[in-house]
Amino acid sequence: MKILFVISTNDGETIYNAMRLANVGVRKGDDVSVFMLGKGVLFEQAGDERFNVMEQVNQFEGDFYV
Repeated sequence: MKILFVISTNDGETIYNAMRLANVGVRKGDDVSVFMLGKGVLFEQAGDERFNVMEQVNQFEGDFYV
């Protein structure tokens, strides 16, 4: 299945959960793409110790667009 995530927020919890779901899709064999839009391009600054956004982004093996 082809899946596209469009993330347009800089809320760390939201980005973290979206990337977790994207990673599950990749592990299940889906063709997953993530597109960061608007405030979503600030994803590198969005995380904290509870919601490690960069860990999820670095694990992602699909197409990633900023």
